[in-house]
Amino acid sequence: MYQFTEDCLTGITEIDNEHRQLFQLINEAAALKENERTPRMVSEILSHLADYAATHFGHEEAYMKQIDDPELPLQQKEHQAFVTKINGLLSQPVTEENASSLLDEILPFLVRWLYRHILSSDMMIGKLKPEEPFAFTAKYYTGINQVDQEHSRLFEIIRKANDLIHNDLLYDKFDEIIHLIEELKEYTKFHFADEENVMAEMNYPGLEAQKRAHTAFVDKLMEIDLAQMDEIDDHQQEYLSELIQFLAGWLVNHILGMDKQIGLYAREQNRI
Repeated sequence: MYQFTEDCLTGITEIDNEHRQLFQLINEAAALKENERTPRMVSEILSHLADYAATHFGHEEAYMKQIDDPELPLQQKEHQAFVTKINGLLSQPVTEENASSLLDEILPFLVRWLYRHILSSDMMIGKLKPEEPFAFTAKYYTGINQVDQEHSRLFEIIRKANDLIHNDLLYDKFDEIIHLIEELKEYTKFHFADEENVMAEMNYPGLEAQKRAHTAFVDKLMEIDLAQMDEIDDHQQEYLSELIQFLAGWLVNHILGMDKQIGLYAREQNRI
């Protein structure tokens, strides 16, 4: 069974309920016995899942539009990529021979995509603030020196990139900005590995949830195609500004919502 865990809660009732319903539909499909996996049944289940996901995306995008969420274009792009992928899978003929294996192929894909999308994108709905400062202040301290120092370095990289993006006096700055974003990718992976080691050493009970969130965000980072900068010359400033705002917003939300709990646990266990 696929679990809809607490770390997947966005705090937005309608969205959380629809995420739960998606997981429930997936689990009901996965529980079908072999003799129940007829071509007709499998086709109906997959079509229903695809339709429900599309309906959910519509609700999610409408909510984001209502609150003027700056992440909406990114969400729309991810939703469309998902719909395209699912439509491709559903275009395959469902026969007696492949009905069961097709279901087994699609369901894990749905779950992986959902976990990653919820933890890297949906968790940010309503939380991105264009005026969010890039200063690493005391409110972000976990009390674990190694973790705090690495968080500070992440903020520093993001702040440098943001300063360059908004420095209108500099020309030919995009190569340097791209270099900083690449550095952010690599340092983020390094930091997450360190942080997970710290949690493992203290037997932190939230380690698996943290790993899921880390994996989702790293996947999101790896999707950033900096080669497309040449294709969006007229909108580079806007694209990069929105990208940095998202990355900073995710980091802020993750530290305040999850990482500070590591420090709390460490203090309770007299580890710091």
